Amino acid sequence: MRIATWNVNSIKQRVGHLTAFLAEAKPDVVCLQELKCQDAAFPREEIEAAGYAVETLGQKAYNGVALLVRAPLAMSEIRRGLPGDEADEQARYIEALVTGEDSAPVRVASIYLPNGNPAPGPKYEYKLAFFERLTAHARTLLAAEEAVVLAGDYNVIPAAEDASEPEAWMGDALFLPQTRMAFRALLAKGFTEALRACDPKPGLYTFWDYQAGAWFRNAGIRIDHLLLSPQAADRLVSASVQKHLRGLEKPSDHVPVTVELADRT
Repeated sequence: MRIATWNVNSIKQRVGHLTAFLAEAKPDVVCLQELKCQDAAFPREEIEAAGYAVETLGQKAYNGVALLVRAPLAMSEIRRGLPGDEADEQARYIEALVTGEDSAPVRVASIYLPNGNPAPGPKYEYKLAFFERLTAHARTLLAAEEAVVLAGDYNVIPAAEDASEPEAWMGDALFLPQTRMAFRALLAKGFTEALRACDPKPGLYTFWDYQAGAWFRNAGIRIDHLLLSPQAADRLVSASVQKHLRGLEKPSDHVPVTVELADRT
């Protein structure tokens, strides 16, 4: 089972890039973030024409997450929104159980964690509170002893080697010690970070800012992650970054990250 995560930074602007990626890479599951549209405005027809079922949690102009699953795989047990705060109206979490006749089930979540800037401040407090809720929910998922993939834009630079210029991020919410501690605490519950399990070398980036020629200087950071439960990690075959998509015309500032899981352990 091939599972990809991609912050598309506006699905309306990037639908052509997305359908081309679906045709090129043929992922079985795609986790999208930052749709920037409500559910009714999502380009469902184009995605369904490519052979994918769609589940979305949209929000006007901001945020928004989606799950795409290629037939004959199917989604069930859809969860929209991260538990723990009924007052939270931001569209940042969607989860489903993905099943098929030829592969063991995998529970997949598409996650768009808050940026958190400026820090300190209310936005950073929300980021840390979201992390606490995610960690609590992840603990519940682990207790079920299922294959789980928590994929998305975490807005976390885990370590200095995950930034080409780490000194430029020292005061940023993506790289503050408290942010990295929250990420490590989530991993410590029993998750494996797929890309690092397959490729420990520095210089792997998933985001290049639109400003200051970041792409041309390869001044990137790695903030898009796929975390695997032990049952999913046992099925891990490979992980990769589709860096070439950043070089497209009018690209997202993020690129997809993809993991390949064996159909069964």
